[in-house]
Amino acid sequence: MDISNRGVDDEAKLANRNYIRCDAGVESIPENEEDDIKAVADMINPIQKAQWNCHRRVVKGSFIVHDHLPKHLKQSMFDHGAEYPVVCRYISEPGDPGLDDRIPQPRGFARKVFGLDGHFLPGGVGIPTQDIEFNSTPALDLADAKTTREIIDLRIKYGNNQPELYKHLEARPDTHLQKFRDSIRNTHLESTRQYSQTAFRFGDYIAKYCLVPSSETQKKLYDETLKPDEHGSDILSQWLQNFHREHDAEYVLQFQLCENLEDQPVEYAGKVRDPEKYPWQTVATLVVPRQDSFDWELKNFWEDHIRVDPWHGLKTTQPLGSPSRLKRVGAFVLKLCCGAGFSKLLTLFPMAVYPTSSALRRKMNVRPEVNVTTMAEVP
Repeated sequence: MDISNRGVDDEAKLANRNYIRCDAGVESIPENEEDDIKAVADMINPIQKAQWNCHRRVVKGSFIVHDHLPKHLKQSMFDHGAEYPVVCRYISEPGDPGLDDRIPQPRGFARKVFGLDGHFLPGGVGIPTQDIEFNSTPALDLADAKTTREIIDLRIKYGNNQPELYKHLEARPDTHLQKFRDSIRNTHLESTRQYSQTAFRFGDYIAKYCLVPSSETQKKLYDETLKPDEHGSDILSQWLQNFHREHDAEYVLQFQLCENLEDQPVEYAGKVRDPEKYPWQTVATLVVPRQDSFDWELKNFWEDHIRVDPWHGLKTTQPLGSPSRLKRVGAFVLKLCCGAGFSKLLTLFPMAVYPTSSALRRKMNVRPEVNVTTMAEVP
């Protein structure tokens, strides 16, 4: 994937493409979606009570919006060059002896950007942050509320019996999408490209976004894959901690704008958008200076108090589509709470009902949620 905004000629061509404008008719809500969302919440909370510990690495850095972007990319918080403080979290799911770092699974990344001005979504009024989530797979297996309800039900029933689970998954028309997570390339977290998976409003337009490791060291480390016979169960965490202790990290943020609602559906997140037809375009850079990514005070503060919610942000970055409406009730619950005997189930669900699950997690941890509004409030 090209991580730069092409040449001058290409930039002019990209500026003149027919991008779909974001209006009230973009989303089409299925008749029974509310029932599906409620069913997902009802399934998640009993599972969540089993265990809720997680393995995370948290780092601080700067999010730099590029100057002189072309007009079609000057949208929302990217309408002018600026630098914002940011706190980020990597996540991987070791813990269960049957599911450690050596087993390929999707990996996550989230960041909370501070210092924004503007009109915020109802859930984020009074919280001037832009919360952004990523996943290492470009397509979301829980592609809409109906699929989420069906897949969670199957994985709860057969999560400890892969042959039986696969028998049911292979009877589905989306079997490749559902089984893809078990064959993901297993490499350094800091070198792994991350995706929004779902569509978002991008100012006047609609887009998906991705985060691309761009330093030479990160690119080089991507060539190293995990070797189950040689590496320990927490090798990804070790690699990540070592990298951030010794190197600066750099990522570029790119957007892939929507030009065809049939080929780039908003409601269904299980389809990868062709980057040759719909190019990724760079708008910003994330810089993380070398630091200890396992600061106990920061890690515990995040786990005890903070949640990243894609509905905390500017109105001009509103999450779109069925999976995002599901996230409004809750998201990433199973990445937020994993542990011994339960992490296998948790890693199966890259997103599900979030405020519902987050509230339960705070209750179990006996910790209040803290909606931090500035970096100064973060240890």
